[in-house]
Amino acid sequence: MSFFAYIGPGAGFAVLGSFLILIGAVALGLLSMALLPWRLLWRFVRRRRLPGTTARRCVLIGLDGLDPRRALRLMDAGALPHLDRLRREGVFTSLGSTCPPISPVAWSSFSTGANPGKHNIFDFLNRDLRSVMPQLSSSRTRTWKATSRIPWIGRLMQRQRSEVTLLRRGRPFWALLGDHDLDATVLRVPVTFPVEPFRGRALAAMCTPDLRGTQGEFTVFDSAPVAGDESGDVTSGRRIVVNVEQDRFDTHLPGPELNGRTLSLKLTGRIAGPDRLTLRICGQRHELSRDTYTPWIRLTFRDGRRRIHGIARFLLLSASPRLQLYVTPLNIDPGRPAMPVAHPAVYSIYLAKRYGPFATLGLAEDTWALSSGVIDEDAFLAQCLDIHAERERMFADALAHTRNGLCACVFDITDRVQHMFHRFDADDHPARRPGDDPDGRFAQVIDQVYQRCDQLVGDTLDRLGPRDVLLVVSDHGFTDFRRAVNLNAWLRDHGYLFTLPDAPSEAEYLRNVDWSRTRAYSFGLSGVYLNLAGREGQGIVQPGPEAEALRRDITDGLKALRDPADGAPVLRRVYEATSTYRGPYAAHGPDLVTGFRSGYRASWENAVGRCDGPVLSDNTQAWSGDHCVDREEVPGVLFCNQPLEWATERPPHLVDIGPTILELWGIPAPASMDGRAWIVGQPADGCLAPPAADNGPD
Repeated sequence: MSFFAYIGPGAGFAVLGSFLILIGAVALGLLSMALLPWRLLWRFVRRRRLPGTTARRCVLIGLDGLDPRRALRLMDAGALPHLDRLRREGVFTSLGSTCPPISPVAWSSFSTGANPGKHNIFDFLNRDLRSVMPQLSSSRTRTWKATSRIPWIGRLMQRQRSEVTLLRRGRPFWALLGDHDLDATVLRVPVTFPVEPFRGRALAAMCTPDLRGTQGEFTVFDSAPVAGDESGDVTSGRRIVVNVEQDRFDTHLPGPELNGRTLSLKLTGRIAGPDRLTLRICGQRHELSRDTYTPWIRLTFRDGRRRIHGIARFLLLSASPRLQLYVTPLNIDPGRPAMPVAHPAVYSIYLAKRYGPFATLGLAEDTWALSSGVIDEDAFLAQCLDIHAERERMFADALAHTRNGLCACVFDITDRVQHMFHRFDADDHPARRPGDDPDGRFAQVIDQVYQRCDQLVGDTLDRLGPRDVLLVVSDHGFTDFRRAVNLNAWLRDHGYLFTLPDAPSEAEYLRNVDWSRTRAYSFGLSGVYLNLAGREGQGIVQPGPEAEALRRDITDGLKALRDPADGAPVLRRVYEATSTYRGPYAAHGPDLVTGFRSGYRASWENAVGRCDGPVLSDNTQAWSGDHCVDREEVPGVLFCNQPLEWATERPPHLVDIGPTILELWGIPAPASMDGRAWIVGQPADGCLAPPAADNGPD
């Protein structure tokens, strides 16, 4: 018997290619080592050219939605000792927010130092001018089928290609730091997907999609049919009915859509008791206990030779007699990202290797699963705390590796718990149901989360040196959301909007609107659009005097709107885009921005472009706190570990953050920025400053 093996030419090419790659890697490594002293010298020379440097590091902690009034109350009670230290030794003041004070708008102004007319973000949603259908305001995904030849064979093949484009305009201030060879690590700042290349590291946040391409679609498997249906949808989720036979079930978990079909994974389970379940998926076996999340489970969807990687966590809600299994939205796997969630791309891989999988979805805390009643408050809070702990670990890693320059991280937990737990602040909230919080635990959750963030600030202070500047910033505050306002219903009742007689009254996204008669409409959370001729696809309002008169009429009418329940005014102010925004994109937002009073907000029906129902109604959703009101109702907050001095003609504003950080290293703010740099190290009053009547440049 011959023991010789035939080695074909392909194997020879592979071996030779491996040696060439190894030789090339070694050569590049040696070249990099040889050039390292010159690169360090060049970086030193570049930094020496800066006019002045007052800081070694700037550390920025973003606490989304941290409210200055609640923070003040808790500090006075001694519950926030580390933030109180910043108040005593540095600065604590309210911070002007944007118009409207909605997170993607506000954080975009924070990043660019500019008003929405310059960065092009006015709401979560924008509209297609031809069809008036909604679009995500922050990014656009273009998908097409590409045809190519297989190398050396010549056969044609088609594959689906996608391209994601960031729609926020203007350069963020950390990119300007990179232009001057200053290091920057930026974690989870909203509206950064896809991450723009710059000299530094970044991890995307709000508006990063899930693996299905949505902004967060959960799945719930249920053994109980609903009204005889085999399956059905819940708000922002998929409900899949499973058939349990002899304590076993087989089903599929839907995944991304590719080449016109939905990829899925086989999922099997065995009920091991009333509160236990054995789950098998992707060749992995997992033991589930009731009300306990699994760790992140890696999922691989296959389409031929293509692999799409995601992660999800599973929560057994009940096993017997009714099976209910909740699956979080399918997050992009940071260790094997299907889309760019970091810059450089290897940064998310590094974090996943070091700390394990972590949430990448923009709004990772599943507020809709709680609002839909799929998970309860305890399950939602556990999710929030786990995601916050992930963020804390990544921030600590970034801080340890930032020797100079910027280290910034935004934490979302303050925003999420205030949205969902605000109803427990008052017994008479319309979203409170009898028996919701019998032992009063949930009434303490918001304050406890503030204390958790205070400890984060304390841990950070312990790691700072004498030339480190710490900024703690929120993009807006928070208020109650008791009454919902359907602006489309108001426009309908006042003869500005008409519906088609044969269309369903509950149609979403303005599908039942008669555009030949409609002069104004609304969707989203921020305001009213005119059906302008030459702009909207079926516009009938002529630009000029007719449009101006219509704006005045609607403004006057909305200002006069009273709540029939108690006669209270609903709006504090109505802003006209022409006088509120400045810049090349000023005309892209709503023509009128509604500044609601505290307690009111655009209704859920208005958000999805429905025209039916009453103008005002009680908000009975678990989402019971909000900030989509007039910006003067919900100022943000600013803490600093050093005194600050700012111009006296207006109080500090969110757009001032970028110019101030640039000024720490003597870098002049570009003309595109509306903000003004504060002087670090100069004394200020160090107390809570109430927002002025005209609080900001926008």
